[in-house]
Amino acid sequence: MTDRPSSSFRFPSSDRLPPRPPETLYEWFARSVAARPDAAALEIGDARYSYQELSRHADRLAGRILAAHGTRPERVALRASRSLVAYAGYLAAQRLGAAVTPLNPDHPEARNQAVCSLARVDVLVSDAPERHPAPDGGPRPTGVALTDRELTAEPAGAEPVVPLPPYRTRADDLAYVLFTSGSTGRPKGVPIRHRNVSPFIAHQIDRFEVVPGARTTQIFDLTFDPSVWDLFVTWGGGATLVVPQRGELLNPVAWVVERGLTHWLSVPSLISVSAALGHLPTGLATSLRHSVFGGEQLTYRHVEAWRAVAPNSAITNVYGPTELTVACTAYQLPADRARWPRTSTDSVPIGLVHDHLESAVLDERGREAAEGELCVRGVQRFDGYLDPANDQGRFLRPADDTVEVHRDESALTPEHYYRTGDRVRWEHGTLVHLGRMDNQVKIRGHRVELGEIETALRRYPGVVEAVVVAVPGAGGTELVACHSGEPLPRADTKAWLRQRIPGHMVPRRFVHLDRLPLNPNGKIDRPALLRGLHGGPELVGPR
Repeated sequence: MTDRPSSSFRFPSSDRLPPRPPETLYEWFARSVAARPDAAALEIGDARYSYQELSRHADRLAGRILAAHGTRPERVALRASRSLVAYAGYLAAQRLGAAVTPLNPDHPEARNQAVCSLARVDVLVSDAPERHPAPDGGPRPTGVALTDRELTAEPAGAEPVVPLPPYRTRADDLAYVLFTSGSTGRPKGVPIRHRNVSPFIAHQIDRFEVVPGARTTQIFDLTFDPSVWDLFVTWGGGATLVVPQRGELLNPVAWVVERGLTHWLSVPSLISVSAALGHLPTGLATSLRHSVFGGEQLTYRHVEAWRAVAPNSAITNVYGPTELTVACTAYQLPADRARWPRTSTDSVPIGLVHDHLESAVLDERGREAAEGELCVRGVQRFDGYLDPANDQGRFLRPADDTVEVHRDESALTPEHYYRTGDRVRWEHGTLVHLGRMDNQVKIRGHRVELGEIETALRRYPGVVEAVVVAVPGAGGTELVACHSGEPLPRADTKAWLRQRIPGHMVPRRFVHLDRLPLNPNGKIDRPALLRGLHGGPELVGPR
């Protein structure tokens, strides 16, 4: 490569791969552009874009950003969803070396404003003129709003309106900043560098055989980090990313069959929702080779339903918080049903931590244990939150045969483990996810794991999904079980549960719902359940 400005990123020769493995998100994409320019990179509805076409659209959008902003931005917010502008915008920001912060157009305006301010975005790209939230204080970012039609209206050979600078992004630069819910109500920014995400992409491409000809799903919203798997594992492997519109996900099997998909990635709740709607016909999704689930517990009931849908597909459960770059464990179920491990939670194990990472399961005293909090360090571990105050209590430092809670954010080093906040247990030589550490509550002086109650209730005949929440009551904290499936006879259910869990763990109330509410990422929305129990509108169906 030379130092002169160029309109697009190119490797030295279009017919060979780069001399070193890609180190950045854009390099993963550009490698496939160079090697397979005419292969399909993206399908949205009836529109199909080759790698070369998508690269050109991204370059043109990058040129628009430069023309509007006047200089290369450091942070780009992307308020677009399931459109060419969304994907070209993500790539355009990466081409310019800017970190991407996706915004969900359906999120409250106040939250998007807060995220823009916290991320200190320079430019806001949107796929509709009205999608341009003002920042919550501070300077207003440069706005670049255009539709897919406007982006594709330019001639096929047109160069960007402003010549693009040489691509100089390095592995230590920020790739993206995502925001998770903070306990104080203020979103927490999680910055991920290219050196965190590139090893993850390489591992996933190899493990799940993402190769040219593969056709993968793009189900997750861009604000949810599995979308990084969707985009860059797909493009890094030279495969085709197929984007459903929201209505198509109500009937996923028909979509899989129509599009000939080979790889599926979603939360398990999508299985339950589709089954409740009667949209899980069996034996039809024969094109699927890999089905990957994550984001919440994958139960054996989920697996049985999906295996009937996609009989030729391997089924893998993955786990990982945003802070550990999308996923840090995986467990592929054996093809032989008789070899499936029986777990205490009736859920699929999350597997072992990736070989290129280090982990420890620690009890409350910070000692290695068979059950405790999962802590992980290594190349996928982020370097700390956008606001260093959020680092307090989230890291552990090795000290002899124990570890101690990290309280000095200025001294955070690669040696520190990230505390996931998730409780796990070793079973059958692999890890089983038990639930969040903060899902422990005290009932009449007893420490109670809500996940243990949910596991027991899911075993009751007729129950499909179950979530147990703790709410204030006249006599102190009480447990409420929200469930879908068949209505439960209260007295009989309580008697049945008392034979399986201690009496103080049996919920006082049972709320039957047609379906449990889901958040924008497709997970069961516990806060919405709590609001509904306090008179909010979120609960759907009879109580």
